[in-house]
Order: sequence, then structure tokens, then C-alpha cells
Amino acid sequence: MLVLVLLLSASSTFAQQLLNTPPRDGVVDKADRIEKKPIPYPWIRNSDYVWEKRIWRVIDLREKMNQPMYYPETPHNNWKSFMTVLMDAMKEGSITAYDASSPTDEFIVPLSYKEIMSKVEKTDSTQMQRDTPPYDFYDTVIVKKFRPTDVKRFRVKEDWFFDKQRSMMQVRIIGICPITEVFDPKGDFRGYSQLFWIYFPEARPVLAKSEVFNRFNGAARMTYDDLFWKRMFSSYIYKEDNVYDRRIAEYTTGIDAMLESERIKTDLSNFEQNLWEY
Repeated sequence: MLVLVLLLSASSTFAQQLLNTPPRDGVVDKADRIEKKPIPYPWIRNSDYVWEKRIWRVIDLREKMNQPMYYPETPHNNWKSFMTVLMDAMKEGSITAYDASSPTDEFIVPLSYKEIMSKVEKTDSTQMQRDTPPYDFYDTVIVKKFRPTDVKRFRVKEDWFFDKQRSMMQVRIIGICPITEVFDPKGDFRGYSQLFWIYFPEARPVLAKSEVFNRFNGAARMTYDDLFWKRMFSSYIYKEDNVYDRRIAEYTTGIDAMLESERIKTDLSNFEQNLWEY
């Protein structure tokens, strides 16, 4: 009799726990957060740092390969877009944003989250007519809220270098800059605007804990740091370091600019291949 009472009590407790626990959204319970640390960069001596070239790229989120960085538009289940991850980290003070107005793309003037929002959110005033008497005009303030989905491009500053100790050509991302489109009052496209620069090594601990959609295997949780470490993005070069300090668009356009970007990529590959003799 006592055993029966204990069994009934245990089953009742288990049933109560099931009622108080929300349904499992999946086959197994997943951890709420990804507790990962970024893979540390290998230490390089100055004497082994024998060659370097700085490259600037553009990551267009409209390309199919880059769409995991753009979605989801609404965060859910600890899954956020890349721009949302950056904005949340800046809001809580985990990473620092730097002013992008400098033509040299250096990390000089830090910006607060409030300063960034005052830059990206626009306030305008216009005249409206009342719907009820008296039908006079009155001024109203229109605030255009910033949305992470407004960012469809990122600029990436990276250094390609040769490590003599390891006999390897390597690349390190130095900074990332979100880009927004600029339109005139008529709605015509006028160009692109740099919002701010992020020092990538500082942002890596945050990116290593931020999940990105893995199109190949949903059970293998991948982070944004993994995405950049494995170079799982599509991009094109818009500038290389040169004596004139100019971008490709400043001396060629159209199909010639695309060919110039491919030439720079090819030169990087050929340089590594020419280091060896077979």
C-alpha cells in the first residue's frame, strides 16, 4: 500500500512538472546560449612578419551566400542578424564603435550608443492640415527609426601577410563597417554612408557567442566568429593599399572595376604560389 501511494505521489509530481514546463521546441533541449570562446590568433614575431598587403572589401548581404548574416529580421530563439548583434553589444558596452568620418578608416574617435542612434535616426518636421475645424496647418515632428534591416552592406578592412616562421600566407580582419543607402527627398539613390567602424578583434568574444544559421546542418550550431574565421562569405575588393591611396572606383568603373577587383584577388593568390618552387 505504501509503495502504491509513493508511486501515485511521484507520478502526480511528474505530471505537475510537465504542466509547468513549456513544450520542448525540438527533439532535444538546446542550451540557451552558446558558451564559446574565439580561437586565439597565433603569436607572430616582428622578425617573421615579412610581407603585408591591406585590402578593403564589401560584403553585400543581398547575395545568397551572405543572407545568413541578414536574417532573421525579427530576433527569436537567441538567433539574431549580424547587425542586431552589433547594435545590442554596443548598447550594453561589450564592444566600442569608432567614428567612420575619417578618410583613413582608423579607430580614433570612439562613439557612444547614444551618439550612434542620433546619427542613424533622423528627425524632420513638416506641416499637416487638421481634419476637423478649424482646418488650419500645424507643425508635426517625424522621427525615422533605425532598423538593423536598413543595413545591407558591410565594409571589411583586413591585412594579408606572410608568416616566415610557419611559411604561411594568412589573413586577419581588422575592422568592420556597416553601410546604409542614402536617398534624397525625392527618393532617388544618392550613394552610401558609413555608420561606424568596429574593431574586429574586440568584437570576437561577442561574435563567438552569437548563433548564425547553418544552412548545411541545423544540429551543428555555428557562430558569427566561425563564419568569419572560415571565410564563409562572399565579397569583392573595392580598394587595396596604393601610393595614391585611392579606391578602384576612382580610376575605373563598370566591368573594368570588376576585372580590377579580380586582378587583385589573383595577385594575392599568385604571390603565395610564387613563394614556392616545385
